[in-house]
Amino acid sequence: MNADDLKLRAAEAALDLVKPQMKLGLGTGSTAAKFIDLLGARAKSGLDVLCVPTSETTRAQAEAVGLRLTTLEDEPFLDLAIDGADELDRQLRLIKGGGGALLREKIVAAASERMVVIADSSKLVGTIGAFPLPVEVTRFGIRVTHNMIHALAGEAGCRGEITLRRASDGKPFVTENGNLILDCAFGEIGQPELLAEIFSLIPGIVDHGLFLGIADTAFIAGESGVTEITAPEQDEG
Repeated sequence: MNADDLKLRAAEAALDLVKPQMKLGLGTGSTAAKFIDLLGARAKSGLDVLCVPTSETTRAQAEAVGLRLTTLEDEPFLDLAIDGADELDRQLRLIKGGGGALLREKIVAAASERMVVIADSSKLVGTIGAFPLPVEVTRFGIRVTHNMIHALAGEAGCRGEITLRRASDGKPFVTENGNLILDCAFGEIGQPELLAEIFSLIPGIVDHGLFLGIADTAFIAGESGVTEITAPEQDEG
């Protein structure tokens, strides 16, 4: 069974959660695309749902398969967000943003009552960080922001090359929000919560690809089937 087959199985598991009249957030990426195709087929059979896409790529696909779309301006409260991940651990701490849509993905997830992650088993790791962590930054002062990330991330034990993401034409990759992305090859991120706190102190950072305490459930597809992982209960205080 190849990776595409596993992605499809994870997407099928998430589809079972969708009920008529739900308002859904649609993620971005290859696994989310599998879910959108399945959802479109279900909609053609009569399932009525309303969807908010997290990127223009997702919007185009959702329109092509006949899904009804809206925006967070019109529907600021969603029932369910379905999205993939570049990496996740068993506490459902995620790295996202490989496709460059991390900010919109995080906003849509925050607007949703529940976030469900779909992924193949290669994305499940003991410690996140092998996938370079995307950080969305402003154009203004990007060198200062780069230097601050380099200097301060070490306080969380994170050191490694930080590179400006580039598009296929060699020019800087620009997000749909007009920002740039720094990819941080830190290796293992042993203290992601501390790193996120450090990032909050750097004014040039718009957002980052650490999704912490956001995902509620993950469906992980492997050769032996689909495993459901539930986020640990959050301490009340």
